Amino acid sequence: METTTFAATDGFPHTALVGVTAPEQTLAVQGDPHAVLPLASVSKPISAWGVLIAVERGLVDLDEPAGPDGSTLLNLLDHTSGLPFEGEQTQAAPGTRRIYSNAGFDALGAHVAEAAGMPFADWITNEVTAPLGMTDIEVIGRPSAGYRASIDDLLIFGREVLRPTLIPIELRDLALMVSRPGLRGVVPGYGSFDDNQWGLGFELKGTKSPHWLSDTMPAETAGHFGGQGSFLFIDRTHDLAAAFLSGVAFGDDHKRIWPALTEEIVTRYGNR
Repeated sequence: METTTFAATDGFPHTALVGVTAPEQTLAVQGDPHAVLPLASVSKPISAWGVLIAVERGLVDLDEPAGPDGSTLLNLLDHTSGLPFEGEQTQAAPGTRRIYSNAGFDALGAHVAEAAGMPFADWITNEVTAPLGMTDIEVIGRPSAGYRASIDDLLIFGREVLRPTLIPIELRDLALMVSRPGLRGVVPGYGSFDDNQWGLGFELKGTKSPHWLSDTMPAETAGHFGGQGSFLFIDRTHDLAAAFLSGVAFGDDHKRIWPALTEEIVTRYGNR
C-alpha cells in the first residue's frame, strides 16, 4: 500500500482522508486509514447490500410491496417510491419520478428488519460488516445516513462490490445497472437532471454534469456521496474503488475538489 498525497486536495481546509483500492488490495491512502468519521448518505450502499443479501436469502423479494401504497422494495432501492427526501407524504406515484429519499431507505431498513426478525443494524453487522472484516464501522442511527466508518472499511466494502462474495455477481450487476432509465430527478447539491440515473442503492454517473465525479469518468461509474463530505465510487471500467472522508458538512469546498480528485485517482491508478 502506498502512502500518498493527492494534489487535488491541496488547499482543502478540512480533513481529507482518501483511499484507493483494486479488487485484491488497497493501492493508496492519504491520511489515517482507521480514523472513523460520519458516512452520512454513504451509509446507503452498505444498507442496500444488506437488503440484497436478504433478497438472495429469500427473506424478501424485490417486487413485493414495501413503503407507500403501490410501491415495492425495488422502488425504495432506486428512489422511485414517491416518498420525499424526509417525511411520509408521497410526492408522486411509484415509478414515475426519481425522488431521492432518506425516508425510503429508512423504510427499507424497517421492512428487512421485520422479515429477518432482528433490528436492521444487527442484520447489517451480522451479514455485511462482520463477514467482510469491516472492524472500524459503527452501524448506528438511520439506515439512510447514520453509519460511521473509516477509509479502510470503505475500501473493504469497495472490494466487495468489485468482486462480490456475499451476493451473486448477477445481483451485484443488477444493483449497478440503471433502474428505470429516463426518469427526471434531483441530485442534492447539483440540481435536476432529465435522466437521473440510479441503480439499487448506488447513483450512476451517466451524463450528469456538473457532478461530484469528474466528467471524464465512465457513465457506468457507481457510487454515492454524503452530506458530511464523504464519497465512495466503484469504477468497474478501471477495476477501482475509492473513498473520501472529511467529517464536515458538504459544501463548495467539496464541490471544488471532488471532480479533480476523482480524475486524479483514475489517472494515477486506473492503468496500473
